[in-house]
Amino acid sequence: MDWLRASNAAGTSLKNFRRLLWISQCGTAVLLFAALTQTGTLATALTATAAGMMVAQFLVSRLLAHRSVLQIEEHERLFHEAEDSREQIEQLFAMTDMLQSAEGHDDAGAILEATAVSLLPEFRGALYIFNNSHDRLDRIRHWPVGDDCNPAEALVPGNCWALKRGKPHINDPHAGKLCCMHNNGVMSTLEVPMIARGKVHGLLMLAVEGTDGTARLKQVSRIGRALADSVSLALANIALQEKLRTQSLRDPLTGLYNRRYMEDALERYLSIAERNGSPTSVVMVDLDHFKKLNDVQGHAKGDAVLRDVAGQLVGALRPSDVVSRYGGEELLVILPGCNLEDAMLRAEILRARVESLGALHNMPITASFGVACVPETSNGMADVVPMADAALYEAKKAGRNCVKAATRRAPADHSKPKLAVG
Repeated sequence: MDWLRASNAAGTSLKNFRRLLWISQCGTAVLLFAALTQTGTLATALTATAAGMMVAQFLVSRLLAHRSVLQIEEHERLFHEAEDSREQIEQLFAMTDMLQSAEGHDDAGAILEATAVSLLPEFRGALYIFNNSHDRLDRIRHWPVGDDCNPAEALVPGNCWALKRGKPHINDPHAGKLCCMHNNGVMSTLEVPMIARGKVHGLLMLAVEGTDGTARLKQVSRIGRALADSVSLALANIALQEKLRTQSLRDPLTGLYNRRYMEDALERYLSIAERNGSPTSVVMVDLDHFKKLNDVQGHAKGDAVLRDVAGQLVGALRPSDVVSRYGGEELLVILPGCNLEDAMLRAEILRARVESLGALHNMPITASFGVACVPETSNGMADVVPMADAALYEAKKAGRNCVKAATRRAPADHSKPKLAVG
């Protein structure tokens, strides 16, 4: 509000000058009127005094005019600053509105870049987001794109003073100030941590060349903080959406897909296989004597075994395969493009990997496997899982810790019907 107080003081000064000028003009008129009524030396003195006051009025008028011009120029400057601020606020509101539609980090980065280029065309920038393990910040976006603008691909939180302090930090290598380890020693940078809901989600970096980097960055620090605040809320919403999406698809204990996702994925894979004429196999897995393990070792031990079994299954399969928790200690594996024979081989590999966990937990850990395949043993979605479950039951009856396959279907008779001859 200093500019407002200065403007009020200037207006008061001009008002005093005008009042002084009006009083002197009245005094000049009185002296001239008195000079007309007198003669001789007194009339001459009155006239000379009036002339001096007119000269003084002329000088005061010039000074008043100069002050008025300066005040008009100051008002124009303030008006333009207000217009610029209004445009900046409008663009920030527009950016906030666009960020509500951002579905991921790429969308948020694109919106941030478009706004930053418009508001701060002379500055370079980059957006960094924490990875899942929260031990590194990965560069999501930078601008402008070119060989002369290539900020670090990743940042270590322990090397960033802005993240350590939780507030904006200016790196200016030309001024000999304290700089982060990732500063290239050429550009001055303003780094603003993106904090929302008490959590740091990322980092906004603005950079400029020149020896006056600190002064220029301080001038735009307010806009930089506004950009970071808006994007931080968007990043928090994106993280929350991703968390909810994961919770709706994943089992919280094992990290495997849940049964609902498995059913949707199996239906999708079977539809694709029907169009392509390729097989799809299903492997049902059940841990042997798991109830006894829970009763003797406790549920914490049982949970640890389940997590390790899930890790063994995922580690031995392809990225396109789907491993899900079917219920309790039962797991289900979808193998797209895999016939019954190959599925049996993979199930045997999985059985051996599960059995190897016994050495880790100092106790016998085994599992039984049932395998079914469309179209070799099953017709489709309705019977492939029940047939795999039936094969699993056969594995249990065979002594557990083995792999059994569902019975193959009889080959269909595609011969043409014969016509009866009379």
